[in-house]
Amino acid sequence: MLEDKNPQMTPISAYGEFGLIKHLTDNFSFENTSTEISIGDDAAMINPEGQHVVFTTDILAEGVHFNLGYVPLKHLGYKAVVVNLSDIAAMNATPTQIIVGLAVSNRFPVEALEEIYEGIALACKRYKVDLVGGDTTSSTSGLVLSVTAVGLENAENIVKRSGAKANDLLVVTGDLGGAYMGLQILEREHSVYLANPQMQPEMEGYDYILERQLKPEARTDIKKTLKDLDIKPTSMIDVSDGLSSEILHLSDQSKVGFHLYEQKIPMDSLTISTAEELNLNPVMCALSGGEDYELLFTIAPEDFEKIKNHPDFTIVGHAVDLTQGNYLIARGSNELIPLNAQGWDAFLNK
Repeated sequence: MLEDKNPQMTPISAYGEFGLIKHLTDNFSFENTSTEISIGDDAAMINPEGQHVVFTTDILAEGVHFNLGYVPLKHLGYKAVVVNLSDIAAMNATPTQIIVGLAVSNRFPVEALEEIYEGIALACKRYKVDLVGGDTTSSTSGLVLSVTAVGLENAENIVKRSGAKANDLLVVTGDLGGAYMGLQILEREHSVYLANPQMQPEMEGYDYILERQLKPEARTDIKKTLKDLDIKPTSMIDVSDGLSSEILHLSDQSKVGFHLYEQKIPMDSLTISTAEELNLNPVMCALSGGEDYELLFTIAPEDFEKIKNHPDFTIVGHAVDLTQGNYLIARGSNELIPLNAQGWDAFLNK
C-alpha cells in the first residue's frame, strides 16, 4: 500500500482547547490507588494514604532544551516525563502521578501533538504513573512542554541532599557522559544536513549514546535495589546537569567537601571512543555534559561491603570535611583539580 506523501493534517482549531485535551488524553488509564480524581474535573485529587507527597516540575522549551530538527516528538514526550520521574527517584520516593502543560503554535497540527502524547503514554505505562491533569495554550515562540510529577513515600525513607557526612562514600549508578556525546553526534549530523540536505546522516554505530540523549530512563529501579541491599543513602541527587555540578550541590546542602577519583568515573566504551573521535576529553564530558539521569548518592562507610561488587554501582569518591574542598583527583599523578560547576544552565547555555 502506497504511503500518502501529503496526508491531511488536522488544525488545532478543529478541536479547541478543551476538546483537544479530551482527544489527547482519552486513552490514558490509571494504575495507582492514590489517584482519586483526574482529568475532567477542575483539579486532580490524590489520596496519599499517610505518606509524604513529593513534587517536582521541569519545563522543556524549543530552542533551549531541544531541537526539533532531530528530536522526534514521541521521544520528546517520553523524555519530558522521565526527567521529572528522575527527580522523584532522587528523593527515594515512588512516582505516582503527572500533570502536563503544553504551549504550542499553530504550525503544529493535532497529529504532532498526538505523537507527543504517545511518548507521554509510553512513559506512564513504563513507570506506572497516572496522567491526572494539565493545560494547553497557544504559543508565539515555539513548543513548550511542562511536566509536574508527584511521588509518595513514607517519611523515614525519604532521602535529601543534606545528609552526607565526612567519610561517607560517593556512589553513582550506571555510566556517565553518554547523553552529551549523543547530543554532539546529533548536532554534527544536523549541521551537515543544513549545509547539504542531500547528505544522509551518519548515525550507524552510535545507537547507545543516541538513546541516552533521545530516550533516557529514570533510575526508579534503584530504590528497590538499595532496599534489598539494606542500604539507605545519606544524601542523593540525580545527574541531570553534569557530575561536577551535582557533587557541588551535595556539598552545598550537606556542608561537606568531596574528593572524586578520575579513574573511577564510569563511562561506556562508545562514550570514550566518540569523545576521542570528536577531540573531546571524555572525563570532561562526564563532569559537565549532563542529561545522564543516573543517581549520585552517599552511603555510610560501614555499607561498603554491601555495595562494593554490585554491577549497578560505582564508588567514585568520598566525603571530606568542608574545609578540604571539592576536588577531582587526577589519574596517575594524584593532582588535586578544583571541581567547577560547568554543567548545563538554561540561562547560560543558549
